[in-house]
Amino acid sequence: MAPEIRKLVTFDEETFIEGFKSAAGPWRMFAAAAVVWNPWAGRYVEDLKPEIQAYGPELGSMLTDRIITLAGGGDAIEAYGKAAVVGLDGEVEHASGLIHTLRFGNFYREAVGAKSYLAFTNTRGPANAPIQVPLMDKNDAGRRSHYLTVQFSIADAPRADEIVVVLGGATSGRPHHRIGDRYQDLKDLGHDLDNPAAV
Repeated sequence: MAPEIRKLVTFDEETFIEGFKSAAGPWRMFAAAAVVWNPWAGRYVEDLKPEIQAYGPELGSMLTDRIITLAGGGDAIEAYGKAAVVGLDGEVEHASGLIHTLRFGNFYREAVGAKSYLAFTNTRGPANAPIQVPLMDKNDAGRRSHYLTVQFSIADAPRADEIVVVLGGATSGRPHHRIGDRYQDLKDLGHDLDNPAAV
């Protein structure tokens, strides 16, 4: 059993000026998406595992290869995330099922040498629905400069019986980051950062 893929889509954005100030280098965010037929569309299915176990590795491997190529290598990716949008004849559970499995996310995590979990969204919508992929630093969940969102849409997807499955990434954080990190907030509140039990 293999996923029926109607199309593959990539998104790539480079920002040179942010907030009326030039960036030191291009701020680059990108995504790789697969538009797949939803095998559970239009009906209630109790056991989703057979399709999840069959689809996850193929989609995870394929999209990881595409996004790593787009980035120019796993080391180039500093922030990462995943998302899925299910069409109107499906459940949000279907979108969740395809991206919340080790057989999907571990390909990407290992390819970029990440330590933190993959930020995610699971939503439902019609064709041209906004696809929002939240990102975070691949090694440091408290690094706010890398709290980003890749947003794009696909004009003809998802159809009612489809799911759009997406990996997103960025080569840096926001160009003019100046709101501090989670650790500074905790320190300002008097937490002992050398003692994890106190945080």
